[in-house]
Amino acid sequence: MASKTEASSQGTLQRGKACLRCRKRKMRCDGAKPACQQCNRAKKGDSCEYDDGKGKTRTQLLRETIVKLEQRVKELEDPEYVPPAVSLFDPSSQSMHSRSHSVSSSSLGSPESAYISASHSPFPDSVSSSPAGSWGQAPSPSPFMSDMFFDDQPLPAVFQPPLELAQMFVDIFIPHSRQCGLEINMDHLRESLTLPESEQRHPVLMNAIYLWACFMSRPEGLSQHEDTYLHQTLSALPEALRSHDKYIDVIQASCLLSLYFLANGRFLEGSYHAGAAASLCIQTGMCEGVSRERLSETVDNFAGRKLNSKDGERILAFWQVFNLDRCWSAILNRPCSISDTMDSQVSITCPWPQDIQEYGNGHVDAEPPLPTIRAFLSGSISASSFSVASLRVKASALFAQADNIARSWASGQPITPRLYEDIRALEHVISLYLSTLIPIDQMDAVQPQERHSLIMAHTLANCATIHLHRPFSLENASSYEKCSQVSRICVSVIRQIAERDFSFLEPIIGPCWWSVADVIIRDLDTLETSWPLVQQTELRNDLNIILHAMNELSTRFPIVGPAMTKVQKRLAA
Repeated sequence: MASKTEASSQGTLQRGKACLRCRKRKMRCDGAKPACQQCNRAKKGDSCEYDDGKGKTRTQLLRETIVKLEQRVKELEDPEYVPPAVSLFDPSSQSMHSRSHSVSSSSLGSPESAYISASHSPFPDSVSSSPAGSWGQAPSPSPFMSDMFFDDQPLPAVFQPPLELAQMFVDIFIPHSRQCGLEINMDHLRESLTLPESEQRHPVLMNAIYLWACFMSRPEGLSQHEDTYLHQTLSALPEALRSHDKYIDVIQASCLLSLYFLANGRFLEGSYHAGAAASLCIQTGMCEGVSRERLSETVDNFAGRKLNSKDGERILAFWQVFNLDRCWSAILNRPCSISDTMDSQVSITCPWPQDIQEYGNGHVDAEPPLPTIRAFLSGSISASSFSVASLRVKASALFAQADNIARSWASGQPITPRLYEDIRALEHVISLYLSTLIPIDQMDAVQPQERHSLIMAHTLANCATIHLHRPFSLENASSYEKCSQVSRICVSVIRQIAERDFSFLEPIIGPCWWSVADVIIRDLDTLETSWPLVQQTELRNDLNIILHAMNELSTRFPIVGPAMTKVQKRLAA
């Protein structure tokens, strides 16, 4: 009581005397101890803390944070790096408390693949977006972090971290850029941080990159700032949409936001931002790849022109949206946002993507506008469609097309001649596509980033066959056998994945592995009534390999955890 009387008699508290919670929320604090009136009203009395001003300066704290970040970057770059035996002590670490992120109520719906289907969903009614273990114990921001970043002033509408911290975030993100689908010149991006604000990328994109850097740092200390950069990315979107010359940054940021939500099992939010990115692509004519002015030229004049970096990034941004739209539409059982038919006002004529460095060097020739995806699905081959980025796009197209064909058939109805022809034609394109990929047992010879893209390409193309045939497999012996054969191929791909590769695989591979596991479990159920014990053992070994892979991936992407649990239960049964 004495402390309350003393505080009220003093009137307005001196600057810096309010509790940390009131300072952060810009609320009037009475300075009462052990807990002020504001915290007591909010039932946060246990969290009411005061800064006595005798701690370290913000400069010292920032330097210590940078040292920790530098050590983290070394660990990411070199798996054999051994951190120093003596580390800086964080006096506030003992006051940190655990937190967990809940999967939003948007975690609904599911593909035919049964990964998240309503009929047999692996997700319980309420699932934490953080898997069991270290992620679920990620610490909340400590009091000194709030002061260090935000001081006593309101958070600005467009917040940017200190230069050293921003560069550290970019360094953490760079090895994962292709995993997130973002294809830009990372060297230029890092250098741009030192340029005037008008010459930098829009804060909406930068904050999305910082968000992913924090996400990829789980369960390290940086992950506690995910909520901060998620909020900043979402807050920067409205202003970014008003900057007509920054629409590519908005599209790229929307894709990163969408994938972040999807990887965490927050499907409604992920679908929303994927749809927003697709809508912007359509409105800005990015399905055509290069600018409308250049497309308005005659075909003769257009051919032979060189594409510059701006054209290249526009093309790569469109295919980033395409991959996101096609793959996750099949998983979430929703129509694709970007249509591509003869009668549609939107026809994809965007040139096949090339390496970003090729655009920068001007080595890529522009081609006359032709129907890119429809030509590929009809069996046509383009000489410019064999870059790693192009192969990844083709895999997305095959995956979505297989799902579309399968969903066009109603269970119990006969397979019409038209449907049979569509299945046969897509099988031919899948087979032709797989013949252009580096064989599975030779992937060790390629660069790491290309290796990870090839793992995804092999997986998506083979899972396309599973999606194509599984609806008919119970009634058609040929479809049943094709699903079984392809599932074994997918397991052989997993066998080639080293432990270090799991940190760089795309989240979409998790639902793909569930499709493979579902087929193997079906085969096991069938064999239980017969005698081939040797074959049952082989199938269980294959299932254990998938289970190990899903377990490794679940430590990075929460979306995988529930499906992994379902595989464990079915295997135990």
